[in-house]
Formats: sequence, C-alpha cells, structure tokens
Amino acid sequence: MGLEVLCARQGHESGVLTAVLMPKGHSADAFRAAALKHFNISLGNRLSKVADRVFRIVHLGDFNDLMLTGTMAGVEMALSKAGVPHEKGGVQAAMDQLLADR
Repeated sequence: MGLEVLCARQGHESGVLTAVLMPKGHSADAFRAAALKHFNISLGNRLSKVADRVFRIVHLGDFNDLMLTGTMAGVEMALSKAGVPHEKGGVQAAMDQLLADR
C-alpha cells in the first residue's frame, strides 16, 4: 500500500505484529479512530518515540490467510475513508502472493 513498515532490521520483521508508519502530517490515532468507527476494526497504537505516528496490526495465534486479507481490506478501506494517502490494490497484491505461495 506504499506505507513503510517500521522494523529495526529489514528482513527480521516480527511474526506476531506489524507496525506501520503513517505518512507525514497524518495522525495514527485519528486513523485508528476512523477505522474503528467506520469498519469496526481495532488497530493497536504505539507509545514513546512513535506515539501517534504508527498503527499496529497484531497477527498472533490462529491467524489464517482469510483473516489476513480481511484485516488488510479493513485497513485499506479505513485509509481511504480517513484521507490517508496510500497505494490502492494492496489487498489484491496480498491475495496474489498468498495464492502463489500455495
């Protein structure tokens, strides 16, 4: 979706959560509120140095491909609703990759 994943060492991303950096000038807190209000999707916040700059997607436990694509669809729709600039088509790209991996 053209958003930066916050990771200290690229290639060593977490298997349990993904932290996504908001574009400059956009509030992660406002985005999370819009996602919850419009699509009933609850995204995690971030504290300390990146407070209000990052939202988190938690993918613990039995988090299957269908749950992943549903979560990504909710995020993509919420980004549009909240007026956050992003590249459309992230959900389709994820589905294509998931199908290629099978």
